[in-house]
Amino acid sequence: MTAPQDPRRRRVPGPADAHAERRPRQGRSHRPGDRPGPSGRRPVRRPRPGAPQQLRLGSPRPRLRLISLGLTLVMLVFVVRLLQVQAVDADAYAAKANVNRYIPVTLAAERGSITDRDGVDLATTVDAYDITAAPDLLTPKTAKTKDAPRRAASLLAPILGKDRADLEKKLTDNPKSKYVVLARQQSPQVWKQIKDLKNALDEAAEKGKGTNVLAGVNREAHSKRIYPNGDLAAGLLGFVGADGRGAAGLEQELNEKLAGQDGKRVYAQSGGHQVPTGDVKEQPAVPGSDVELTIDRDLQWSAQSAIAAQVSKSGADRGYVVVQDTRTGEILALANAPGFDPNDISRQDASALGNAAVSDAYEPGSVSKLMSMAAVIEEGVARWDTHVEVPNRLARADRAFADDIDHPTWYLTLNGVFAKSSNIGTILATEQLAKTHRQKNRILYSYLRKFGIGQPSGLGLPGETRGILAEPEKWSASQQYTIPFGQGLSLNAVQAASVYSTIANGGERIAPTLVRGSKGPDGEYTAGSKPKKTRVVGKETAKTLSRMLESVVDDEEGTGTRAKIPGYRVAGKTGTSNRVDPRTGRYRGYTASFAGFAPADKPRLTVYCAVQNPTKGSYFGGQVCGPVFKKVMEFGLKSLQAAPTGTQVKRLPVSYSPGQ
Repeated sequence: MTAPQDPRRRRVPGPADAHAERRPRQGRSHRPGDRPGPSGRRPVRRPRPGAPQQLRLGSPRPRLRLISLGLTLVMLVFVVRLLQVQAVDADAYAAKANVNRYIPVTLAAERGSITDRDGVDLATTVDAYDITAAPDLLTPKTAKTKDAPRRAASLLAPILGKDRADLEKKLTDNPKSKYVVLARQQSPQVWKQIKDLKNALDEAAEKGKGTNVLAGVNREAHSKRIYPNGDLAAGLLGFVGADGRGAAGLEQELNEKLAGQDGKRVYAQSGGHQVPTGDVKEQPAVPGSDVELTIDRDLQWSAQSAIAAQVSKSGADRGYVVVQDTRTGEILALANAPGFDPNDISRQDASALGNAAVSDAYEPGSVSKLMSMAAVIEEGVARWDTHVEVPNRLARADRAFADDIDHPTWYLTLNGVFAKSSNIGTILATEQLAKTHRQKNRILYSYLRKFGIGQPSGLGLPGETRGILAEPEKWSASQQYTIPFGQGLSLNAVQAASVYSTIANGGERIAPTLVRGSKGPDGEYTAGSKPKKTRVVGKETAKTLSRMLESVVDDEEGTGTRAKIPGYRVAGKTGTSNRVDPRTGRYRGYTASFAGFAPADKPRLTVYCAVQNPTKGSYFGGQVCGPVFKKVMEFGLKSLQAAPTGTQVKRLPVSYSPGQ
């Protein structure tokens, strides 16, 4: 009999047992309950009650596969995104990065200088700055304070001399903007004040005391236009606007030549400051050209002083003086009164801005008679000594014409008609040009056009008028009689001066010029274009007219005796015409004028003066403008060191005795 086994000493199955257990036993029948199920599989054997349970570890492969799949998906997302950023949308993202990091700055080209004929500066440039800001650096999120724009505006307003509310509006209108101009053309001292204030705020911010609300405030170097001589030649020079472009006069006409070409600088920034080691791309600016004018500064000063004094003395609206070189056509002075200071346009009277000497169109009066006499003599219908019987009144068309004073019948030579400036005598002389009014008008019109009336003078200045000269077929019944003595047509002061320079130059008109040449940024000098020349009358006709003009000044019966200059022969003509009021379009007041040249035997200078609407004292051209002509001409002849006249000529007779 076998004793029972102690369960505690049960043998642990070894490898051999396991092998034996896996090996099927042959010839052994299934015990009851061990029959295969319907599927043919052996049912799971359940542990016997009381038998110890065995732990079996699950396979790690499924979990590893799942983790690998997840990591693969994550990496795939990163790879796709990387390809998108670096390959597909690389340019777009780079552009966005540059916009956020790089600041573009315009490098303003230095504007060229304008000088007189001797190289003396009339308009030049000095260092200045445009004060700019980046509004996107003043937002609450970036500046870490809610009222950064207000605080910045409050700090800058007293330095820039601007209204605080206006500055704040500029800083808040477009919060995403990286660039806005707060003030233009500020002095280096202004920028130094701002820079010192920025540094102080930076130091305070580093110590944890507030925020630097001026971090986004910067400056751009811009040259400031200045006019060293104040109001000298201001009407001619014009001025430069706040945007740096010429806004009037030569500054406007020659803006492209003077301005040059702006450059560009792009630098990396952080927190409103340039990154010292950051990339910098720069395209240098190309400076503008320097322009040399025909103007003589000293002669310009003389002309401007003389006309300003006469306008004030006469209580006139305004006046102008033109000085021209008779041999070259160069304008040596172009003066207006009242004038203005182009250094501070905001404080000037708007009515004084501009260049009235070329923009005013007015009826010239008797100075225009020179053209009528030129036509009569050149056409051979009369000579200087032709007799002209001048009644006190002359009935023509729908009116009776008169001279400036009542008089008995005058017995004048054609020279006398000119010397005494007779309207009636001029009408009678021009009627000899042709047998019919139509032919006469056409001939006179052709001479007026050749003298430059009704067409551009050649200067090309902004606002220049070509005057008014209707086609002869459109002349009214009265115009065909008034135009010969200077009413019914209009011109500007430069055109009037050119008429007298034409006669002084032997009958050849040289178009007026203002620019002698220019010097480019490379230092190369380019001479100005040659002026157009037009033969108007022959030399003999011009010589005769010059002698007749001397009678106006030298003869006691002439109207221009106040223009005499001791030691020099002077040729000139007075003018007194009814003036059209530009506000009402009706005749109101007078235009007083005087035109002439000297020395009459060897002409060097032409001077023309006109005063609009004199209200104090005389309004006659000889008395108002004669003294101005004399003062300017004397100064000019001395400046040119023109030799005094060597010999005096015999005066041409002014009148004749009836019956001769």
